[in-house]
Amino acid sequence: MDREWNDSQPIYRQLRDRVVAMILDGVLKEGDALPSVRNVAAEYRVNPLTVLKGYQQLVDEGLVESKRGLGMFVNVGAPKLLLKVERQKFLGEEWPRVRATIERLGLTATELLNGGAHSNEEPSLGDAPAKPVESDPAKKER
Repeated sequence: MDREWNDSQPIYRQLRDRVVAMILDGVLKEGDALPSVRNVAAEYRVNPLTVLKGYQQLVDEGLVESKRGLGMFVNVGAPKLLLKVERQKFLGEEWPRVRATIERLGLTATELLNGGAHSNEEPSLGDAPAKPVESDPAKKER
């Protein structure tokens, strides 16, 4: 897990999101134990109650179960459930902003798929014409 916190949301929520990412990335699998509250609190220098609150959100969402005296464990089916929920969340909350930015910048599907690399295709209606590049430094001085 990343050790940096941002001010955009509470730390317990960021902890919850980091565990979610670990489950989606396959770092934590069904039946795996989550790092102990004490270890996470000590390693990231946060209050154990903050860690517990983040973990409790995961329990409330049905992704993790608490086994008394043993710790917290990833539930069977959690990765599949998370994938469904996180996809819906992305499409409903983040995608509209991303799409608006794409449209505002006039990016093409080709540019997006190539990761912004320039293509050799003719510009489409959404492409801004490229400015000619002067290769002769003497011409720039004139």
